Amino acid sequence: MNNIMDVSDIAFPHIGVYLENVPKTFPVFGFQIALYGVLIGLGVLSGVFMAAHIAKKEDVDPDIIWDVILYELIFSIIGARIYYVIFEWDMYKDNLLEIFNLRHGGLAIYGAVIAAFITLYIYCRIRKQSFLQIVDICVPGLILGQAIGRWGNFFNREVFGEYTDNLFAMCLPIDSVRVRDITANVAAHIADGTNYIQVHPTFLYESLWNLLILFLMLFYRKYKKFNGEMWLFYMGGYGLGRFWIEAIRTDQLYMPGTTIPVSQILAALFVLVSAAADIIIRCRIRKTEAVSEEK
Repeated sequence: MNNIMDVSDIAFPHIGVYLENVPKTFPVFGFQIALYGVLIGLGVLSGVFMAAHIAKKEDVDPDIIWDVILYELIFSIIGARIYYVIFEWDMYKDNLLEIFNLRHGGLAIYGAVIAAFITLYIYCRIRKQSFLQIVDICVPGLILGQAIGRWGNFFNREVFGEYTDNLFAMCLPIDSVRVRDITANVAAHIADGTNYIQVHPTFLYESLWNLLILFLMLFYRKYKKFNGEMWLFYMGGYGLGRFWIEAIRTDQLYMPGTTIPVSQILAALFVLVSAAADIIIRCRIRKTEAVSEEK
């Protein structure tokens, strides 16, 4: 591989992949369309189609999915922004109007996920639907959308990890990434005479992990014991992957006054709460079945 990379190139040297002129945007009728947004849109559409398909298979009206998606999109974006601003408050406290400037980035997936679940719960209460049944239908589509959407970070040259020399190590030109995402450890491994960093492609790790969780979820759902189990599967599975991936990311959001990644704490809580809830519910089901058999 050359010591000098063009600013628009991306390389995975250990697997022999060198991509030239990887764009962040493309023109349509004179307007520049961000590939990040395109991938997010594809992820949303794919997830909605999957959820509607599952709903139809389970004799649930798929129009419910199409009805709620507009509310989900609006409040998920708001939730993602609120989450990010809270934990990057120093960036916005002196310029509050910048909070509303989404063109400069600043959306956190956990904020979007939490807002999505709250929105769905309220929708189900208003429409008198079973939240646990509907959320079980939706979470496979949610994690599919996340798997696709993560590739938007690839085109944006963001959401990468610390220095690595492993098989999937990714090289990015220094001028193509945000300075604040280059940690001291990453900078220390920039070889003399080169203009790029070599890092973990954490966006790739998370995308592949999400696909694994999706396949396991689709396989297991026919064996589920209770409504809400797929929701717990999602929270535990996604949380487990996010916990270790978050530990190596360079763009972490921290608990105020600490160097503890807030998303790592939340991921751990997701895993612990979902595992505990699953065990408790299963024990109650067994107890109920045992009582029924005695009668």
